[in-house]
Amino acid sequence: MMEANDNLTSGPKIIEARKVSVRFGQQQVLRNIDLGVPQGQTMVVIGESGCGKSVLLKTLIGLIRPQQGQVVFDGHDLAKLNEKDLTRQRIRFGLLFQSAALFDSMTVGQNVAFPLRQHTTQTDSDVQHLVLARLAEVGLPDSVVAKRPSELSGGMRKRVGLARALILNPELMLYDEPTTGLDPIMSDVINELIMRSRRRYPVTSIVVTHDMRTARKVGDRIVMVYPVSRLKPGMPQIIFDGPPSELDRIDDRQVLQFVRGEARDRLMEMRESYSDFEVDTD
Repeated sequence: MMEANDNLTSGPKIIEARKVSVRFGQQQVLRNIDLGVPQGQTMVVIGESGCGKSVLLKTLIGLIRPQQGQVVFDGHDLAKLNEKDLTRQRIRFGLLFQSAALFDSMTVGQNVAFPLRQHTTQTDSDVQHLVLARLAEVGLPDSVVAKRPSELSGGMRKRVGLARALILNPELMLYDEPTTGLDPIMSDVINELIMRSRRRYPVTSIVVTHDMRTARKVGDRIVMVYPVSRLKPGMPQIIFDGPPSELDRIDDRQVLQFVRGEARDRLMEMRESYSDFEVDTD
């Protein structure tokens, strides 16, 4: 594993995972994760499907509680907070879900306004103004306000989800596979919006993705997570932690295979695992 770059991990951390482990039944998904994100940084988490990226994201915001270790947000151990205090901290998060997770029964305007209605006492006029402003920031016209999510394209739904995530001016933005299912042009639109949000607001961002174009473009720092089931004894689950430029110079075979999209060794591993279940019929 490449050691974390001191320039990328120094400074006050807005959120930290300290020796975090998560298990579902007999399946361990996260093992002894140590990770801190300095304020203002955009950290991208990469790794193959099933390696624990999304579980890590949900653990960082308290949706999943670790069996071991702790998650500390702005000095608060999330596991020690009661539900009221945890909700108060979560208001400081913005989350763009992989599927946008819009409410189908609500209009676009109602979806974007939902956090304001839930957590503030702003007037209808102020809410309407903020909704239109956020939609404009993600490149959507006023005419979409009355539409239902089902009337929108996938890229438009993602942008509505982003507008909703930003409506409360979060201190920490989390993106779960923000470009999945989008064509290359719309994927780059989302990338540009992520970068624009960082420039416009004092926000720290964590982006979970398997899209290397997104990772290289939006990230100040890239962290690669490896599946626990394939770790060798003593091997850390985070096998890369550094700036995007280091990906072109690293000699770690497992990192390079993912970055380059090379599957030969992985196919060999799969073939060997399948052979354990083959029955000799001779």
